[in-house]
Amino acid sequence: MQQTDAQPLPQGAGDPGWRQTHLGRLLGHALRRFDERVLVLMARNVLVPLALSNLAARGQVGAAHIHITRHLAVQGSRLTDLAASAGMSKQAMGDLVDQCEAWGLVRRAPDPHDKRARQVLFTDAGLLWLDAFKGAVAQAEDEFRQAVGQDVATVVALGLEAYCGA
Repeated sequence: MQQTDAQPLPQGAGDPGWRQTHLGRLLGHALRRFDERVLVLMARNVLVPLALSNLAARGQVGAAHIHITRHLAVQGSRLTDLAASAGMSKQAMGDLVDQCEAWGLVRRAPDPHDKRARQVLFTDAGLLWLDAFKGAVAQAEDEFRQAVGQDVATVVALGLEAYCGA
């Protein structure tokens, strides 16, 4: 008989259920579901330029690209500020900006306050995309309220605001 040095499992560690249902995991699932719904709605929006709509419909635009849409200031942002706001590395955000620039969503331009720096700005097509994003978010939020009820949706929103320190 072989003897092992295995440590006894902490109480409850053998039950995998908690790993599937804890709040963080549920929040992650909810965010992915919400973002996926927003992208579907944006792909169907007739005001979104056709090329961008097609990219969204084919799943080429993902949750990572939503970070730019969520965090890029309408008047423009420096890449470092955009990355910090989205909670991403500067390099990862730079890759997303490169992709969005190739798609015509954003452009880079000299920063008017610092000639050494550059800022990322929405293009005209990007502003249409942003407007479609606003409408899709509103519709997805309405669908959430319909699915869980107005009272639960209000409590969820208030709880998340309190938790995030908003």
